Order: sequence, then structure tokens, then C-alpha cells
Amino acid sequence: MMESRWLPLLLLVGSNIFMTFAWHGHLKFKTQPLWLVIPASWGLAFFEYLLMIPANRWGSASYTTVELKVIQEVVTLLVFSGFAVAYLGERLRWNHAAAFLCLLAAVAFTFLPRNAP
Repeated sequence: MMESRWLPLLLLVGSNIFMTFAWHGHLKFKTQPLWLVIPASWGLAFFEYLLMIPANRWGSASYTTVELKVIQEVVTLLVFSGFAVAYLGERLRWNHAAAFLCLLAAVAFTFLPRNAP
């Protein structure tokens, strides 16, 4: 199972969901004091680490660290975009879509050519 190329990606998605809520979930509770939301965010970040560390450890068997980082950044933006729309009620605009296309190009450049020295 740890040899799977997909398991690290699924773990990255899960870890990013936790981290997005840890970093931005408190924005719906702006009346709560910081002394309360900071420990709550730390608690969520703990679960992010439980998924991120194995994702990187097991993912390094199939991907380079640079590839894992680029994948993680794209996953972060996808998760955050869904969060911003569904949880915070924000709208994505055309320039956000253009930025995402640029990031997909970055992914392509990261993985091509695969067998270069």
C-alpha cells in the first residue's frame, strides 16, 4: 500500500483540508478571541501533520521532493478554492482560473522530462 503513487496524493488532500481549516476556518468566528482560536487551530494542525508526514515519506518512493512540493501546492490551492467558495462564501473570478492554469503549467514543467539527469 505504501508503494502506491495515489496514497500520498490522497494523504496530501486530507492534510490540506485540515490545514485550510486550521489557518482559515476561524474567519467565520471573528468575534471569538485569538486566545481561543489559536489553540483550536493548533489542534487541527496536529491532524494535518499526521497525514502530511506519511504523505511525504511514502510519496518520496515515487516522486522527487520537488514534485511532491509542487503537487502539494496545487492540492492546497484546489482545497482552498473549494473552502473559500463553500465555507466562506467567496466567488472565484476569471483571474483565479488564469492563475490556476499557470500553476498547472508549473506542474507540467516539473514532471517533464521525467528521465532527465
